[in-house]
Amino acid sequence: MMSHKFNHVHLKAPDPEKTANWYVEAFGFTIVNDSVRVYGDRFIRCQTADGVVVNISGARTDEQMAGGNANAHWGLEHFGIEVDDMEAEISRLESLGAKLLEGPIDAQSGLRIAFIQAPDDVRIELLQLPR
Repeated sequence: MMSHKFNHVHLKAPDPEKTANWYVEAFGFTIVNDSVRVYGDRFIRCQTADGVVVNISGARTDEQMAGGNANAHWGLEHFGIEVDDMEAEISRLESLGAKLLEGPIDAQSGLRIAFIQAPDDVRIELLQLPR
């Protein structure tokens, strides 16, 4: 059987630099590379503190982009980020322009979750793991 390894998440943004800078401030991403590709789009490669690659780019030359959707929907619907203090993180992220969509929700297991709308209508699940 062929092995598989998760490689990256790719976000599309009208202003890749503004979006990348938001993730740097909101979640401590590091910008690894910033360039314009042969496709005509600005392409910014970021990395989370734990090594996940998140690429953020604009539209390629002549590429028509549909609007984003931070609501629950079919297809790739959200990605999740663990936080230590749900209320403090929601407040901090709202101060950076995020919008609380749902929660916090307390699961019986002690898990707490909430969903926010980040820039460019990206849906993010915040998870506070049981202590």
